[in-house]
Amino acid sequence: MAVSDIVKEFENELGEVCYKMKSHDIDVQAVQTSGLAPVITYWMGNKEITEDIRKLRFSPRPPSTYIQDYDEFQSMLYAKEQRAINELYERLSIKPKNMSAGKQILWSFFVMILAMLPLIIAIWWYK
Repeated sequence: MAVSDIVKEFENELGEVCYKMKSHDIDVQAVQTSGLAPVITYWMGNKEITEDIRKLRFSPRPPSTYIQDYDEFQSMLYAKEQRAINELYERLSIKPKNMSAGKQILWSFFVMILAMLPLIIAIWWYK
């Protein structure tokens, strides 16, 4: 088994070769490009490790069978991915921040009326 930038090899007390994740300190960033789905990148310090994560996730042998703390690592990574995607959509959203529930309903109603305005004008114009 090849050791990558994110997986380290060590010997346990029985002398067996085992594998662990090098670090759980990984930053996840989501950016919007020209497509519909966001692009997620993974960083360990200043080094991008996106390809290492992909190779690990899509390897023929499931990583959880030989990496001791992979399940914990994967759940941590999933939480960070969700947070990065939510932050991206919050940045791209036109909804004003820090509004009460009532103001959010009014804002949604205003946006819906604004979106339907061309249809309302067309119906009124051709009557």
